[in-house]
Amino acid sequence: MAPPNGVASEAVSQALAPARTRRVQSLWSEGWRRFRKHRLATFGAAVLVMMVVAVVAGPFVYRVPIDEIDFKAKLKGPSGAHPLGTDDLGQDLLARMLYGGRISLAVGVTAMLIAITVGTLVGATAGQLGGATDHALMRLTDLFLCLPQLPLLLLLVYLFRDTLKKVLGPEMGVFMLVVVVIGGLRWMPVARLVRAQFLSLREKEFVEAARALGASDTRIMFRHLLPNATGSIIVNATVTVAIAILLETALSFLGLGIKPPDTSLGLLVSTGQQAATTRPWLFYFPGLVIIIIALTINFVGDGLRDAFDPTQTRVRA
Repeated sequence: MAPPNGVASEAVSQALAPARTRRVQSLWSEGWRRFRKHRLATFGAAVLVMMVVAVVAGPFVYRVPIDEIDFKAKLKGPSGAHPLGTDDLGQDLLARMLYGGRISLAVGVTAMLIAITVGTLVGATAGQLGGATDHALMRLTDLFLCLPQLPLLLLLVYLFRDTLKKVLGPEMGVFMLVVVVIGGLRWMPVARLVRAQFLSLREKEFVEAARALGASDTRIMFRHLLPNATGSIIVNATVTVAIAILLETALSFLGLGIKPPDTSLGLLVSTGQQAATTRPWLFYFPGLVIIIIALTINFVGDGLRDAFDPTQTRVRA
């Protein structure tokens, strides 16, 4: 007598489980192998990891308080006591850069998570459901894409800055406003990318098989389509981090971002730009760190794109 349908389905699932595991491991192993062969990406990843470790662990190793004032070393260039010099108050620039780099990276990562989450949900919903839902969500996306981002960013920060300062406090209020506004204005490219991936994947044989077996749209979306779009989402996430850091730098440069007593790399560039010719260390050191972070993140994103692109036949050097 043939086994019941439920028993047969369970047996088939158990038999296919090792194959699925091998397939997933093979995908990530192949991606990692191709990423390692991308020399610029591996170099960028190594530099980026060192910078992250520096800003996270640096303040515990270089124990100079960011608000400590050394009147004798006021406006002094790099020296043994102050490796990157001091500002017009005698504050150590290296200590302030380590602390400011931590805030800039936190802004970039948090804004990226907001943008990726919103964009993935919108794009996945539009690509999976299609029809009127797809049309409405994509027209909304097109509307946001047509808006001038930097002027809108400045306007939103200016309008809601004082309100959030009163509710969350000066430091947390400005931080949350900056990351929410930046993330809220960067989800559109992610949504269009995820939608395109879903439209391409939902016609594949494995999706048709899952649908024939009675899988719901939600299960197909989260168990079959979304994992196959993960590579593209990760690549876009790296680019979004770099863009968010640069936008935070622009806001701080214009006086609408992070405010003292907190500091960020963008704020250090803003306060040092007037002394760029007379005391160049105040402007060029934090500016150079911003450039390095943005470049290394873009190198890593380029390597991830090559590693997870199934159409690539070779890895670029």
